[in-house]
Amino acid sequence: MKKNVLSILDVGEEIEDIIDLAITLKQDAKAGKQIQHLQGKTLAMIFERQSTRTRVSFEVGMTRLGGHAIFISGAEMGIGTRESPQDVALVLSRYVDVIMYRAINEKSLQELAAHATVPVINGLDRNEHPCQILADLMTIKEKKGRLQDLNFVFIGDGNDNLTHSYMLGCSLVGMNTTVIAPKQYWPTAHYHRTAKEIASAQNHAVVITEELNAVANADVVATDTWVSLWYEKERQQRLRDLQNYTITKDVMKNAKPDAIFLHCMPIYYGQEVTKDVAYGPQSVIIDEAENRMWAQMALLVKVVR
Repeated sequence: MKKNVLSILDVGEEIEDIIDLAITLKQDAKAGKQIQHLQGKTLAMIFERQSTRTRVSFEVGMTRLGGHAIFISGAEMGIGTRESPQDVALVLSRYVDVIMYRAINEKSLQELAAHATVPVINGLDRNEHPCQILADLMTIKEKKGRLQDLNFVFIGDGNDNLTHSYMLGCSLVGMNTTVIAPKQYWPTAHYHRTAKEIASAQNHAVVITEELNAVANADVVATDTWVSLWYEKERQQRLRDLQNYTITKDVMKNAKPDAIFLHCMPIYYGQEVTKDVAYGPQSVIIDEAENRMWAQMALLVKVVR
């Protein structure tokens, strides 16, 4: 049966299996073992916005698995303008074994996924970023040895695709999650409510607050750019609203001494984080970037085989 992964909830019961497979793939590859589990398989990658890590990690990852990846820009495909999502889905499904779609319009992603007869993976949309969360949870497990009962704190724009996926993903694996943001940037009610329901079933908490001192007791501190593609017209307002939420060395001192720092990149130094934190001893951002590839390879193996 075809399995789409549009939300981290779509792999809710399999997150730890995917993470463990990703860690195994990484270890096996670095030990020189064969990991070509997807020989003869083809991945179509549709990009409607710029990407460094998502494109390279998926393309190299598919190659490492013995398969092939095809890059298609949003401009040349023209989903919703030149051609309908339904037509694109039905035709691509006859050519390839899996589709990754980095969409500007989440409705186009949902429509394409509904009509495709092969698995569709969300490479990022306005609401969620499931592949990044898999990579980040993998990184946390590598560094901390576990996921259960850790305290995860996100600081910055709480009404963001990454924050939504963090709240869901961290709750699913048994973490306590705190989002620190100005009230007007708090997460969407739907994601807050859903994450709280998941967390409370495991006796964990999801907290939303404006107070930076809530970073105390954090095992993991994360942030993201304050101005993503959808909010360019609001840039100056966002920079003013979020200026007191920059992650500095002083902020990190209030977390646990062994807390790690995550950022999915690209980074705007001096806005969401200072460079001395991003490249400081607690930062794991380059390991995190590498793990995009291994986590996505594990996800591809799970949905294609």
